[in-house]
Amino acid sequence: MITKEKGMTFLKTQRKYAAILGNLGNTKDRFCGGYKDNPDTMEMLRRASKIESVRGIELVGTWDVRRDNYCEVKRAFDSLGLSCVSIIPDLFADKLWGSGSIAAKDKSVRIKAMEYLRVMCGIALEMNCKIINIWPGQDGYDYPLQGNYIEERKHMTENIAKIAAEFPQLRFALEYKAKEPRTHSYLARMADTLLVCLQTGMDNVGVTIDTGHSFLGGEIIAEAVVLAKAAGDKLFHMHFNDNYRSWDDDMIVASIHTVEYIELIYWLDECGYGGWFSMDQYPYREDAAGAISESILWLKKFDILVDENREALSKYIAAGNAVATSQFLRSLI
Repeated sequence: MITKEKGMTFLKTQRKYAAILGNLGNTKDRFCGGYKDNPDTMEMLRRASKIESVRGIELVGTWDVRRDNYCEVKRAFDSLGLSCVSIIPDLFADKLWGSGSIAAKDKSVRIKAMEYLRVMCGIALEMNCKIINIWPGQDGYDYPLQGNYIEERKHMTENIAKIAAEFPQLRFALEYKAKEPRTHSYLARMADTLLVCLQTGMDNVGVTIDTGHSFLGGEIIAEAVVLAKAAGDKLFHMHFNDNYRSWDDDMIVASIHTVEYIELIYWLDECGYGGWFSMDQYPYREDAAGAISESILWLKKFDILVDENREALSKYIAAGNAVATSQFLRSLI
């Protein structure tokens, strides 16, 4: 991963940093309809292009990119020197998906969800985008005796397999999250998301780890990375943020968890992850570009720390002595 030359440290493979475009837009919640002004797509792209190290952008379908504007958006990407990392189809914000999208009980809704996904996949191909990041946030349930766990999971798996077969040029990264907007999501954690991936039987179906979603789901993120590796290199994409584990707070990386991030970087390297490091945050009151920049700088700092101590970290993991490991980590701070 790393070589040393003349006392300096260099990454053999340069990290690729990206951000979800909406991170730079308006922020709101159920108490306040907007904490900031809402710039248009082109303005957000210009702001993103000025963030050091950000060379990739993720677009939310319909919000940022549609049939009627993708040519303009593509020209803006080209002129700003940005890559379209992924398109995230909006399967969560439209009231049409309020009771589900690709796993909805209503067959007509599932059909519309698939038609919409096809449009987004077509736009992705036009924009030289390789990843469709699927977060089916409304596919789940809220109450006991509400979800048909067999049929709805079957609908989800079959529809993902179908769209993946129709667009073999694309990679479909399933993003999991334990709750919100539903109290329970069908793609909740790494294990059940991997089950869906494997049940599709499609090589181009994998997983997106959102670090905040993993914290929320009670996971150890580094272990989730290893599970995806063991399932056949199913880790396709990474979203980075932080939270207090009780909610998807979408905070600056390492503002809460530090040791977990050190362990995560170590195991991402061990498992050979070479994909994008994409920032997915919701800076309600903070300067958005500043928050994204801070997250990237923290990740770069962890890269250096892990590189300089990789051999020692490996020895401590092998020994499994929690006290000795604690002493070592404390010496690094």
